[in-house]
Amino acid sequence: MAKIRGAVVVNIERCKGCNLCVDTCPVNVLELQPKEVNNRGYHYAYMKAPDLCIACQSCALVCPDGCIDVYRAKTE
Repeated sequence: MAKIRGAVVVNIERCKGCNLCVDTCPVNVLELQPKEVNNRGYHYAYMKAPDLCIACQSCALVCPDGCIDVYRAKTE
């Protein structure tokens, strides 16, 4: 049976670090970058555990700035 695996792509320059995507993720894939900031001075979201992503798109739906894209791929 094929398993759906996801990849979250965050536009780090548009991300304002609101943490909504991190709180919404059901499998705790995302986290705010603790040490780096973007050009606007915000800690941005990134995939801390990419192997856990189920491509549910909750993070993209809740993002107020529309800076998250989620891609799906089937794995064997």
